[in-house]
Amino acid sequence: MMMNRLDPTCRPTGIYLVIWGFFFVGVMTSSPVLGQQNTRFRVVWKEKEVQGEVAVHNGVLKQIETTKGKTKNDTFRTTPNETAQITVEVSGTGTALGPEPTRVSVKTRSHTFAFLLRDINRDYPVFIPDYGVAVLADGDLRAYTEVEKDILLRKSSTKVQQIEREEETSFAAVASANRNMSVPIWLGISRDMRMFDISEELQDAGQEGKIIRPKYASSGVRLSETDGHAAYLYALGRGVGVRNNISRRLEQGSLPIYHSELRDDDVAYHSVSFVSFANQPLTAETNKGTHYVVSDKHSFGRTFKDEHQEEVEERMKTAYDFEDDMVLYSRTTIENTGAVPRYAWIKTPRPGTGWWYKKIHEYNSETGFSSYSNHRVFCISLLNGKPLPNEEMAILLQPGEKAEYDFLMPHTPITVEKARSLVGQSLPGRLEESKRYWHKKLATAGKITVPEKRIEQMLKAGLLHLDLITFGQQPQGTLSANIGVYSPIGTESAPIIQYYLSMGWFDEARRSLNYFLDTQLKSGYIQNYEGYTVETGAALWTMGEYIRYTGDTRWLQQAKPKILKSVDYLLQWREKNKKEALKGRGYGMIDGKVADPEDHFHQFMLNGYAYLGLSRIAEILRTSDPEASGRIHREAEAWKKDIQETVATLMGISPVVPIGDGRWVPTLPPWAEADGPRNLLLKKETFWSHGTFTGADAMLGPLYLVFCEVIDPRSPETRVMLDYHSELFYQGNAAFSQPYYSRHNWLQAKLGMVKPFLSTYYNTMSAHADRETYTFWEHLYRVSQHKTHEEAWFLMETRWMLYMEDGDTLSLLKTIPRAWMEDGKEISLEGVKSYFGDIQLKTKSSTDAGFIEATLQCAGTRKPGAVTIRLPHPDNKRPSKVTGGTYNSETETITIANFNGSAQVRVEF
Repeated sequence: MMMNRLDPTCRPTGIYLVIWGFFFVGVMTSSPVLGQQNTRFRVVWKEKEVQGEVAVHNGVLKQIETTKGKTKNDTFRTTPNETAQITVEVSGTGTALGPEPTRVSVKTRSHTFAFLLRDINRDYPVFIPDYGVAVLADGDLRAYTEVEKDILLRKSSTKVQQIEREEETSFAAVASANRNMSVPIWLGISRDMRMFDISEELQDAGQEGKIIRPKYASSGVRLSETDGHAAYLYALGRGVGVRNNISRRLEQGSLPIYHSELRDDDVAYHSVSFVSFANQPLTAETNKGTHYVVSDKHSFGRTFKDEHQEEVEERMKTAYDFEDDMVLYSRTTIENTGAVPRYAWIKTPRPGTGWWYKKIHEYNSETGFSSYSNHRVFCISLLNGKPLPNEEMAILLQPGEKAEYDFLMPHTPITVEKARSLVGQSLPGRLEESKRYWHKKLATAGKITVPEKRIEQMLKAGLLHLDLITFGQQPQGTLSANIGVYSPIGTESAPIIQYYLSMGWFDEARRSLNYFLDTQLKSGYIQNYEGYTVETGAALWTMGEYIRYTGDTRWLQQAKPKILKSVDYLLQWREKNKKEALKGRGYGMIDGKVADPEDHFHQFMLNGYAYLGLSRIAEILRTSDPEASGRIHREAEAWKKDIQETVATLMGISPVVPIGDGRWVPTLPPWAEADGPRNLLLKKETFWSHGTFTGADAMLGPLYLVFCEVIDPRSPETRVMLDYHSELFYQGNAAFSQPYYSRHNWLQAKLGMVKPFLSTYYNTMSAHADRETYTFWEHLYRVSQHKTHEEAWFLMETRWMLYMEDGDTLSLLKTIPRAWMEDGKEISLEGVKSYFGDIQLKTKSSTDAGFIEATLQCAGTRKPGAVTIRLPHPDNKRPSKVTGGTYNSETETITIANFNGSAQVRVEF
């Protein structure tokens, strides 16, 4: 059972009491070292009578003293007539900087805490108001209340408290201080694995021009002529100069049609590029897609097991038998905007990525064909509709004069005959066809309108970016929801599938879930990417989410045998870890790694997802198979209890750390084997990874227990986790390296922490995504482009901001910026999906006239029991009248109890 919510000066109860029975195993000692010094310190409590024990790791407990109480060996008991305090003397070698520090644990009936002996400081005492206790340097005779008063008088603040005092942040407020990440663009048609990767000069160090890389999924196309992956360089303008003079955008801000503009003084080069077929019209019907096994074979990270090899070999026999060629179409309109004649320059695509690459091709100025020696054509170049006279051109343009330079690049070289048929293509016609194709996709999804144009465009673009690299055969085949250059992963594909569900793409979600059932091993284990062991639980969780959204009992019955096989696999794995030696330190918890680092431990993230997966499966089987549901539910709850017991133990072992307001708070390691947060470097080890010291703790650590429903979001344990995570692991309230792995974004949304949530939201997005084309990197140090796992979590973050379920309550606009409620601005949700079915919401702000109003409809039978809607005034005013519900001035929220499916609310000021 989790602890009740307490104020900071109260001592927690609940799961901490579990440690009384199994944590303390006697005084932990190390051999005394000749000449080592003893350290004395005082422990003072707010309460009067305290009974407990002291343990020392990497040191020796010499003695415990009380004024009137009793001590014996490692135990103490103070009297009920005076405020509790003890003096402790410890002999320890670990008081200097470095690993293996001396750690002291103090355990009472109310709580257990640990601290590092070297952290004791006269000016900055170890002050733990959550437990009503402080640790003072020898000679510091203050009582607990005096320490508390002195610290409060400093009026210092945590980073989150500072955010709460400031104005709400925005994209404009943070963008100038944050990284500006330009990402190469990926173009394709979705489902089909044939892609084009286009990067500009500003994107890659050492890149002297524009580079096109044809790819199969994320693998480069190998050509015999290039002795490796195909790549083509082309150039516009005079060259790379001192100015960053390239701007980029997507068609209408969201479609996978690429616009790039180069301003070379008076000459402007505006390019539009897109992908379509060579001969067929581009439609949903003509796009046959690629079998997911073939796309997997061309995606990074996919590990095929022996039982998959036969199918892989069979599929690869016809992997490249496409019905039609894929073509990159590009038109550059060149205009002299000056008052005098100006030259423009063109270099049409050639093999290689730099000027020094050996020439292995020929250019035919009579046809405009660029081809390899065996007449395999890789590019067709035209100037004003006629063959480009030379591979490189200088063109004199009169003031206001324009020229049109086109190139058409087949995905793989084609015959001269096929190239001739391409010359007659109408590029404008193909462009309009491509627009219709993408618009039809968006038309089938839910629609979100928000006042911030960038966010609205990112939502549309993001959905299409996910779709662009979701590969599979059309119209009914299994889909591979790729995550950038990587094949699907149970954890990282989860937000992609769940955003599909949120936008009403149930078919795409179901087919993407089938991938994990189709690739399931005979044992029931779901494990596709490298050595990640976390996929099974995460995949089961997303299957449960699918049923929450759709109620698709037909699919559930079809999938049930495989689902139960995965459930049993997890339970058998757990059974192997029910060892007495692991009591309180991983008992009943499975072990493995959850990301790239080879950390094979009883990880909280791994076990959180396993519990969550079982919990969801028990839920969705409740009606159709109550016996199996009950069995899985009991097993899941027992698993949760075992995780909680390990949490209780570790919160008494892991050292407290200081935070900005003078408090020290308990911590948790990322796995059961550790004695504290890994980034404190308590052991003699090195683990810098992926550009940060914080990865294991912040991105893969204990906050997953909250996200995975093992620990209540409103519990004291969660509060202290959020406290020290915010202080130690975040910059601008955003995590380092791969920040969308951190789950504090979800927690802040769940708790309605508006300003902290918006700080995380805008800081992360502004630094992580391309600000012009909205594509995401995987990491903040520019590794792994078009990373749809990160983009999908951004999309889900925005979904949480706009609507979020909490039990039988639907919360609307819980953490939106108040700037979105300025006069005349509107927010609408049309056809988006939730656990409660379809949502139709429309808000309009008329603050100049003195009111904001909203209308809501939730059609269908799965209506929420209650609805909350937050309508904040842009100037932070409180209303004089509210109609349609009960108003909470603290949260600026109207609650509609006993919701009947429709509501209208009005807030007057």
